Amino acid sequence: MNASTNNLPRKLRATSSGFTLIELMVTIAVLAIIVGIAAPSISTQLANQRVKSTAATLESALREAKAESIIRRQNIAVIYNSASNPKTIILQNDSDTLSTYNINDQNTMTVNTINTPPIAITTVTFQPNKVIAGDDDILYSICDSGSTNETPREIRLNKVANITTTNTGSC
Repeated sequence: MNASTNNLPRKLRATSSGFTLIELMVTIAVLAIIVGIAAPSISTQLANQRVKSTAATLESALREAKAESIIRRQNIAVIYNSASNPKTIILQNDSDTLSTYNINDQNTMTVNTINTPPIAITTVTFQPNKVIAGDDDILYSICDSGSTNETPREIRLNKVANITTTNTGSC
């Protein structure tokens, strides 16, 4: 038996093809509801990924500075420049810039000493004797300004230049 639409009467062929306006509107409404539910979750994940990427970049820069200070037997400064566009982390010895790392502009990073009260700083210096300059540990807090639901990250640098990353803190 041939079930082709060519064998149907003309009136029945015209009424059974395509979608009605109501069907299309219901489909679009359901799609809009699904997108509305998923959008906040996606933006939170993107913010968390930006924070995670910045934390990995900072940790890499700190490890490189520590190694370079030992290898070169010189002080290596890690400078956080939030005024530049894009924000940067610069590694330099007395006169030369060794490396530059760019940070996402939507991330905010604060650098404080761990004492009472905390003192905001922008430069941490690694010494060749495997310690950092100064008497206090350093705490880097990384947040994302594009979202309020992200997980902040903290990178703690203690006096003997050990680097630890945690998913705690507040923005």
